[in-house]
Amino acid sequence: MTNKKNNNDNVESEKNTAVNTDEPQNKDASSVSNKNAKETIETPKSAQPVQETATKFEEKQGKRGVKLGIVAIVLSIVFGGGLTYHLQKKDALYQAQIDALRTQLEQTQSSLSSDLAATEQATIKKATEVTHHAETILAQQQKSIESLQLAISDVKGRRPNDWLLAEADYLVKLAGRKLFLEHDAETATLLMESADQRIASLNDPSLVPLRKLMAQDITTLKTIPIIDRDGLVLRLTALQQQVDNLPLANAILPEEVQEQTQEVSQDINDWQDNLKTSLKDFSENFITFRSRDGNIIPLLSPQQHFYLKENMKAKLETAIKAVYLEQQEVYTGALDIAEQWTQSFFDADSNAVKEFDKALTELNQQNVQVDYPIKLATQQTLSDVIRDRLRREVTILGTEGK
Repeated sequence: MTNKKNNNDNVESEKNTAVNTDEPQNKDASSVSNKNAKETIETPKSAQPVQETATKFEEKQGKRGVKLGIVAIVLSIVFGGGLTYHLQKKDALYQAQIDALRTQLEQTQSSLSSDLAATEQATIKKATEVTHHAETILAQQQKSIESLQLAISDVKGRRPNDWLLAEADYLVKLAGRKLFLEHDAETATLLMESADQRIASLNDPSLVPLRKLMAQDITTLKTIPIIDRDGLVLRLTALQQQVDNLPLANAILPEEVQEQTQEVSQDINDWQDNLKTSLKDFSENFITFRSRDGNIIPLLSPQQHFYLKENMKAKLETAIKAVYLEQQEVYTGALDIAEQWTQSFFDADSNAVKEFDKALTELNQQNVQVDYPIKLATQQTLSDVIRDRLRREVTILGTEGK
């Protein structure tokens, strides 16, 4: 706008200059016209050419002023158009920058909104986790407090003799584990007797039915036969070590058939039989023929000897495992096969083989399987007594506290 105003001022100054330049000319023209008029008055014949020249000069000056005005108007229009274009271009550039800034601002606002939402969600989640953790800790502490209160009430409500009852319960449970897990009836019997002694020391008439059940369990445990498993295993192991020293049997041949010896007769008619008899007697001096009837058991090869002894050891090992697992059928079957092999493949005339076979027969008659009771009747009854007594005492204590 300033440039446009300056241009307008320049145009007006030029117009004023042109007008000012025209005024002297007009003044000069008027003075000349006055002079010409005077000269015309004075000399009317010579003043006409001068007047025409002045008129032409005035016309030229007028046309020149018009042209300068037109040029000034054109320049002002061109300059104003250029200035307007320049301003419109700058306006468009500013508008584009404003749009870019507006878009960037919207993106920034959107990003800030999303970040704010994510931060809010993370904060809520963290707060929820912390709250849940705190609630869990409080619940655990509450349970601990309740258990401690119950334990304190339990300790306050117990009497000194109740510890003997708890010891008896522990001994009964231990006896059950020894019986059912380890099959140790002797130790279980001793544990049950110790538990009965502790209950007897309480001198409580209300526990007489419990002691009656304990007496029945102790009697049942004493009727269980005690098997010396370690002794059986040691004897079987000793037999296992003797297998390599047992002599094997030789080839078994059937008995020789006794043939009657033929004698040469004195009868001439028997000359053919006599000739055969003579030839046979003569051949026996070089070759002897013996005939046997029956099955012949040949000697075993060295490889078969090795397999036989190893299989014998394996059968004895199976019997050892059956002793610990209390499998009577497996134990008896293994010893039967071992005894059969001893009688078939080892020297029956050897004293070592006889003793070995005798030991197998004695071990085969042993019983390795025992029928144990399904459960101890005392265990559940004793647990019920302890639970009822402690519950009653805790209830009484809680009532006193109120």
